[in-house]
Amino acid sequence: MSSILTNTSSMVALQTMKSINKSMAKVQDEISTGLKVSSAKDNGAVWAIAQTMKSDVSSLSKVEEALSLGSSTVGTARTAAESISDMLSMAKEYVLGAGDLSNTDSRNKLVADLTAVGNQIADIIASASFNGVNLVNAASTANVVASITRTTGGAIGTEEVAVTGVTLVAAGTTLTALTEASFDTTAEIESTLTSIEAQLTVVNNAAAAFGTVQKQIEIQSEFVGNFKDALSEGIGAMVDADMEEASARLAALQTQQQLGIQSLTIANQAPQNLLALFK
Repeated sequence: MSSILTNTSSMVALQTMKSINKSMAKVQDEISTGLKVSSAKDNGAVWAIAQTMKSDVSSLSKVEEALSLGSSTVGTARTAAESISDMLSMAKEYVLGAGDLSNTDSRNKLVADLTAVGNQIADIIASASFNGVNLVNAASTANVVASITRTTGGAIGTEEVAVTGVTLVAAGTTLTALTEASFDTTAEIESTLTSIEAQLTVVNNAAAAFGTVQKQIEIQSEFVGNFKDALSEGIGAMVDADMEEASARLAALQTQQQLGIQSLTIANQAPQNLLALFK
């Protein structure tokens, strides 16, 4: 039945056009933003997960900064310990290569050389500070944030790497405390060498410990970087638009829109065709 009051075909065509225009608006939004889920209304569950993951990526960037800072702090202590080790080895060479120490002048000259080395060690220790932390001047502990954690309930926490400082002040004072009498006899010379060797062992152990921790921090930093990249990739898989698919859908919708316009035009002409029945 045809009616001039109710144009069913026109209503169907109009609803189809509205649906096509709505789909086109969504595709155009995906193309312009590059996102298929740009807000919670697009997909609430996916958006919420992606937002949490984005927050974690941001937190991991801060962790990377903390690890970089921690590596520099430990690296400064390691470099200082290695330098002190070199200075102690030099002091030992001074003693072993001093030659005849039977006269006071030669012993005083050796003491002056060793005192200068001791003072230089003290300067190294005093300047081995990074970001206000000196790990060779006191037996302190520095905690470096190494990662973030999440419980099954979603609570966030942190993992830390503890760095224990070592007091190396004695490495310098062992040398500056020496006097001419410290080289009076063979026994005194051997005792002095033993003291220097003991400090050298302490310093070398400290340098090795700092090196191990610094390597651990660098490995953790690499892991955090890879973890952050993996999270970013996962976020992209959830919310990024497939541009090839979006382009194909847009082309199809443009064709549907053109056909819908023609269909609506034909439907709107139907009442006019009824006039022919009354001629």
